[in-house]
Amino acid sequence: MLPDSARELKARLSRLLSEAPPGSVTTSAVNDGELAGTGATRWSGVALGLAPVGTDSVHLAIRLVDRADAEVVLSGLGDAARAEVDVRVIGRVQALSSLTPGELQQRVRPLRPGLSIGHPHVTAGTLGGFVRRPRSSGLLVLSNNHVLADSGSGRAGDLALQPGAADGGATADRIGVLNSFANLSAEPGNLVDAALATLDDGVEADPGGYPGGQLAALVAAVDDIDPEEAVEKVGRTTGHTHGRVTAVEVDGVGVQYDDGVHTFDDQVEVEGLSGGFSAGGDSGSVIWRSRDRAPLALLFAGSETGGSAGGGVTFGNPFATVLATLGVEWVSS
Repeated sequence: MLPDSARELKARLSRLLSEAPPGSVTTSAVNDGELAGTGATRWSGVALGLAPVGTDSVHLAIRLVDRADAEVVLSGLGDAARAEVDVRVIGRVQALSSLTPGELQQRVRPLRPGLSIGHPHVTAGTLGGFVRRPRSSGLLVLSNNHVLADSGSGRAGDLALQPGAADGGATADRIGVLNSFANLSAEPGNLVDAALATLDDGVEADPGGYPGGQLAALVAAVDDIDPEEAVEKVGRTTGHTHGRVTAVEVDGVGVQYDDGVHTFDDQVEVEGLSGGFSAGGDSGSVIWRSRDRAPLALLFAGSETGGSAGGGVTFGNPFATVLATLGVEWVSS
C-alpha cells in the first residue's frame, strides 16, 4: 500500500490499542482494510511501523511480544489489510549490553560467550559458545584445545573452570569437565584447535548472550567467506571488537605452542578495524559475520604486528570445519 495509507491504518490501529483497557485490545467494526470485529481480548504488547517493500510501497509492520497476540490483532483486520501487513513475533525487547573485559574475567553465572575459561593448568582463554551432539539436548562448551585441554596434555574428565586460573579460577569455580578435543599433530596440515567441555548439572548457560543478541542458527559455509567481510568477536581480554577478513584458505600458518610449533592449513585471517582484533586470552572466541551474524571462525591464534590498522593479525579455524571435526551441532539460543 502507499505510505500515507499505511500511516493512516497504523494511526487507527494505534489509537484503538491505546484506548483499550490495560491488558486488552478492543476492535470495532470497519471495512475495506480497516479494523473489523468487536469485543475485548487479552494481549501482551504490539509495536507498529512501516516496512518498505518497493518504491513508494510499504507494508504495515506489526511486531508482537507473544504469538497469541498475532491472532488477536489479525482477527481485527479485514482481508484487504491482512494482505498488506508484515507481522513478526519478536518476544520481549531488552536493552542490549555486553560485559566489559574486566567483567568477562570474573565469575559469571549463567555462563555466556566471551567469558574467561580454562583447564586448571592453563592461564585463561575464552568460552566461545555452545554446541551439542546430534540427537542430544545436553549443552557442551566450545573453546580451543589449548584452552580446555592444555594443548592435548589434558584428559577427559579434567576440570573446566570459569573464570580461568589466571583470573582466580579454582576448584570451586568448576563448570564441568573436559569432554573431548581435536588432537594437534606435529605434522603440517592441522585444521582446528578445538575442544569441548560437558557442563555440570545445574550450571545454567545463555547460548544467545552475545553483544547485539544471539547469533544466526546457520553457520557460514567454508566457501562463502569473502575477504573484506566485516566480522566481530567477544573475548576474555579485549571484549567486543570489530574487524575484517583479510585472507582466506591460508595454508602453512605456523603457531607457537608450549610444546613447539604446530602448522595449520585452510585458515581465516582477520585484522582489526582500529588496532588489534584480539590479544592473548581471546583464544576460543567465536568470530561472526556482521551482515548476517553467522558464526564464521573459531579464533585460536594471532600476531602482534602485520595488521594494516596498527595491530597484528588474528587467525581462526573455519567454523563449519570445527563442527564437522568435533561431530557437534551449533546451538544459537
